[in-house]
Amino acid sequence: MAATPKPASTVVLMDELSRVYLTKRPITMKFMGGFHVFPGGTVESHDTLVQDEYVNCDEALISINLSYYIAAARELFEEVGILLCNSIDGLPVSLSKEKAVKYRNDLVKNEIHFIQILEQEKFYFDPQCLTYFGQIITPEESPIRFDTRFFLAKLPQGQTPEPDQNEIDGAMWIKPEDALTALENQQIKLAPPTILTLRAIIDFKESGVLKMTVTKEDLMKLFKYL
Repeated sequence: MAATPKPASTVVLMDELSRVYLTKRPITMKFMGGFHVFPGGTVESHDTLVQDEYVNCDEALISINLSYYIAAARELFEEVGILLCNSIDGLPVSLSKEKAVKYRNDLVKNEIHFIQILEQEKFYFDPQCLTYFGQIITPEESPIRFDTRFFLAKLPQGQTPEPDQNEIDGAMWIKPEDALTALENQQIKLAPPTILTLRAIIDFKESGVLKMTVTKEDLMKLFKYL
């Protein structure tokens, strides 16, 4: 019997120069050690939300279940310290370095939930700051499966990524085209989902249409890495 895919979210963070932010997984990790990836992770039970005054959500305006959006925002903050929130007036928010580090550590240890951070700081999260553009489901043959949704987010004003040193062995801003060239030159390792995502971003820059198309052949390539 095929394993049930775990819901997950991945975030492509892009700056004003149309560069994307890639993080490198420590080579000691059993799963894709040494690969460059986008921030992301599984959707947790506390990412499921019915109503909260600090989440500005009109579900008619979002494409998929809200929990994927919340997981995407949480993982982006947890892994690289980028907080996709505004004040009640719609202005950018900021945290002191010490407070941000504490919140991120507490998230990793599951001692606080993302929504609780919003409530404590009176920050507001608008899911529309994340643009959903694709889905990849791990093939049935894999013992570990994910139903991953992919989002694009602009780097918020005044914020700079600070990778979690325990989970990330390096990071870089890079143009999608340059990332694929680095792959061809064997300078970096990229798994098929990351390659497909980079191609989608390149197409978006050229055509203005943001959508990721995944074929059966693409999924078979993905299966080799999982």
